[in-house]
Amino acid sequence: MPVINDRISVLSEDFAADPYRHFARLRETAPAHYEPEVDGYFLSRHRDVKRVLTDHEAFSTATLQVRAEPVMRGPVLAQMTGAEHTAKRKIVIRSFTGSALRDQVRAVHANAAELLAPFLPRGHMDLVNDFGRPFAVQVTLDVLGLDRGDWRQLAEWHSGVAEFITALTLTPERRRHCLDCAERLEAYLRPVIARRRRHPGEDLISKLCTAEFDGVAMSDREVTALVINVLAAATEPADKTLALLFKHLIDHPGQLAQVRRDPGLLPAAIAETLRHTPPVQLIPRRAERDAVFAGATVPAGATVFCMIGAANRDPDAFTAPDTFDIHRPDLATARSFTAAAQHLSFGSGLHQCVGAAFTRAEIETVAALLLPLLDRVRFSPGFRYREAGLYTRGPVALPLDFTPRGG
Repeated sequence: MPVINDRISVLSEDFAADPYRHFARLRETAPAHYEPEVDGYFLSRHRDVKRVLTDHEAFSTATLQVRAEPVMRGPVLAQMTGAEHTAKRKIVIRSFTGSALRDQVRAVHANAAELLAPFLPRGHMDLVNDFGRPFAVQVTLDVLGLDRGDWRQLAEWHSGVAEFITALTLTPERRRHCLDCAERLEAYLRPVIARRRRHPGEDLISKLCTAEFDGVAMSDREVTALVINVLAAATEPADKTLALLFKHLIDHPGQLAQVRRDPGLLPAAIAETLRHTPPVQLIPRRAERDAVFAGATVPAGATVFCMIGAANRDPDAFTAPDTFDIHRPDLATARSFTAAAQHLSFGSGLHQCVGAAFTRAEIETVAALLLPLLDRVRFSPGFRYREAGLYTRGPVALPLDFTPRGG
């Protein structure tokens, strides 16, 4: 029988306002909480989420055929298995590691400095809307080799794609809008892919166009799906992680002062931000056979939602899990951006996020640039903090006042 805690609905406005308030009760009273409206099971314990993400035979990514493929315009990496998955994942990973990553870090720094310049003399900036969102999109476009001048249009289409993937319920009108965004994005990419096939460069689209799998080049549909996959996966968490990092450091001035004195603590601060408030809150899987969690049976064919935010706050996995602490001994910063991470913010197992190392380098580069420039950084007067999102979650805005360096 499904376990329902009638006092909590994951789909309620109360839950949306602050899910963290409900996680402990879910873990204790309904660790396999069933939501009839979406016919899905929500798992909140660390050990259960880890089990689902690492047992690929019992819990497949088949749900993405409905949740992602229509707007990705083809199968995405997480849907693939075996040799195909290994080969295509390797192509994408090569664009986010090694010498490619070093080149990107330089581009990230240049991008961030350019975007930041107009705000520095003002002593005021909304870290989400003025900086974070445009920055995250433009950096991803650089990796793909797409025109940064088109970022606003591409961001608009991307938001439709993201909405389709992350909304648990969609009205027919919103569904049509999202599919329209995906079709327009595909039409934009079609001539780009044709040009890269004829004149490949060093960007990721060129690498996808020239790569072969089993001696056969990828089709335009396969390349398009992987490009949109990267656009969504690289853009969506980056601006949220940056804003959440600054939110937590401003809320903990002692830790902010330590990071300012020792930028070597930045990776720990980023890792703890990802653990404490993961930008990706839900990861869906399909149960391929009946599975039992805390005495509750999840039937074969059911959709299971791994609650990353709840798993990362499980006291069985972390000491004082609701406390933000960049020095926590159970975080293991060195492992926090690898498959051995104790937190589950990058997923786990075969389909762990390919961009984990890139996320670390990207956020670390930007934070190291911002911290010395934003002296006495603080929330703007009258600001009331608010987060939004059930599937992906982050601050709606983060208006900051600061003393410009030398000001």
